[in-house]
Amino acid sequence: MQSTRHLFISIALSLIIFTIGTIGYMLIEGWSLVDSIFMTIITITTVGFGEVHQMSKLGRIFTIGLVFSGVSFFMYVASSMVQFMVEGRIREILGRRTLNKKIEHLKNHYIVCGYGRIGRVLCKHFKAYPSLQMVIIEKDESLIPQMESDGILYICGDSSEEEILITAGIKKAKALVGALATDIDNVFLTLTARQLNPHIFIVARSSSKAAKSKLMAAGANRVESPYDIGAISMAQRVLRPSVTSFLDIVFAYNRKDIQMEEIPVDPSSSMVNIMLKDSGIRQKFNLIIIAIKKTNGEMMFNPSFETVLKSGDTVIAMGKGDNLFELEKVLRPKNWKKDKR
Repeated sequence: MQSTRHLFISIALSLIIFTIGTIGYMLIEGWSLVDSIFMTIITITTVGFGEVHQMSKLGRIFTIGLVFSGVSFFMYVASSMVQFMVEGRIREILGRRTLNKKIEHLKNHYIVCGYGRIGRVLCKHFKAYPSLQMVIIEKDESLIPQMESDGILYICGDSSEEEILITAGIKKAKALVGALATDIDNVFLTLTARQLNPHIFIVARSSSKAAKSKLMAAGANRVESPYDIGAISMAQRVLRPSVTSFLDIVFAYNRKDIQMEEIPVDPSSSMVNIMLKDSGIRQKFNLIIIAIKKTNGEMMFNPSFETVLKSGDTVIAMGKGDNLFELEKVLRPKNWKKDKR
C-alpha cells in the first residue's frame, strides 16, 4: 500500500512540473501551447532535440531549473512504478505460497468446486461451523477478490484437472461438492474425483433427470437439483407453512437456542451398547433424539427408549447448540473439535 501511495504522489508532482514548464515557456518566451508542451517534454525526458526557437537568457535559466527538477521527478516516477509492480507481484507470490501451505496441511476437509451463486451460498453455510475446513476451486479469476474478501482458501484453476484436485488435497478430503455451471462439467469432475479418491463422499449439482443418472453412474453419492429443491420448498411453504417455518428455525446456522445435528457414535464412546433410557441424553443434555441411522442405512425415526446405541450409528438430535456440542464430546471423545459450532 505504501508503494501505491508513492506512485500516485509522484505522478501528481510530475503533472505539476509539466504544467509549470508549459506555462513558463508560454509566459517567458511567448511560445504557442504546442511549442511549449513539446519543449517541456523533451526537457524533462532529456531527449535533446534542441531548442524549438531561439531562447532568451531568462528562458535558458528556466530550462536549467526545469531539467534538474523535471528529470529528478521523472526518475522518481519510474522507480515508483517499478516498485509498485515488483511489490505487487511479490505480494501475489507470497500470498499464493501461504495459501498453498495451508491447503497442504488440510485433512478430512471439504472441497467446493465452483464459487458461483450456489457455491457462495454453500460456503456461507459451511463457514458457520468453525471446525469445518474447506477449500474452493474456481477457474474464473474475476472471483479471486471476492474469495479473498470472504477469507477462504481457494485455488484458481479447472477443477476437472487431476493436478488441481490433487493440489486441493482430494486424496485426504472428506467430501467434494460439484457446483459447476453445467452438467457436463459436473459429470467430468465426478469421474475424475472418484478415480483419485474412491472413498470420498461426492455431492453433485444437476439441472435435469438425465444428468442425475449420469452423475450417479459417474460416482456421485448424492445428486441435487437446485430447481427441484426450490420448487418443492415453495410448495411446502404453501401447503405446510408452520412446518416449514419451524424447519427454517431449526436449520438457521446463526441460532443457538435450537439446532439439529447428526453425530456418529465412535467405538470409544462410553455410550456404546447402552440403551437410550440409560444414556441420560435427555436428562443430562436436554436433547430430543429425532432418529438413529444404523450402519446398514436403516433410519429409525422416533426411536424407543429401549433402543441400543451401537458403534457406527449416527444419532440425529435436536436442542440447543451448546448441548449438542457436549453430546458430541461424549459420542466422539477422540474426534470432537474444540471450536463450538
